[in-house]
Amino acid sequence: MGHLNRRDLGLLVLRVGTGAVLAAHGTQKLFGWFGGGGIEGTTKAMEAMGFHPGRESAVAAGLGEAGGGALLALGLATPAAGAAAAGAMTGAVAVHAPAGFFAQSGGYEYPAFLGFVAAAIGVTGAGRYSLDHATGHVLDRPWVVATAFVGTAIAAAAVVNRRAEDRAAAVDSAPEPDLDLDPDPGPDPESA
Repeated sequence: MGHLNRRDLGLLVLRVGTGAVLAAHGTQKLFGWFGGGGIEGTTKAMEAMGFHPGRESAVAAGLGEAGGGALLALGLATPAAGAAAAGAMTGAVAVHAPAGFFAQSGGYEYPAFLGFVAAAIGVTGAGRYSLDHATGHVLDRPWVVATAFVGTAIAAAAVVNRRAEDRAAAVDSAPEPDLDLDPDPGPDPESA
């Protein structure tokens, strides 16, 4: 097997593996498959995580993961698929970032890795063993790469920034805590 065939085979394995993982996560969000919450459960989770409106955020995350993952696995519209999956993972990274990097402490390691791999496949292309190759790369042109990644970067930045602003506003509007450490001092000793 020549170098080119090994590279194409490696891209196939990477695409199918990454795409399947992303698609599985997305179908948890959209349909409740594999123990997921479905659209209703994901909507509540999105709202709790500070993404508003919750239902639209749930649908966008689910489609970015399920749709982007399925398209990556097939090697169809690979730049758009990689960009969509990477955009969805950007939101997940924002949620996990306060816990640090490593996954064992709830950090963003795993979604960051999936996002980087999806983006790399989107930029690199699907390889010879793909529907993009079979269709003459109609949906895998340089302008598609640029449009998909610029559009996704703008959308992801807007969503993550809005979430951060909403969370900051919620903290600012929260009632001031009562700093009186002894709220019930008991009877005044001088009045006895």
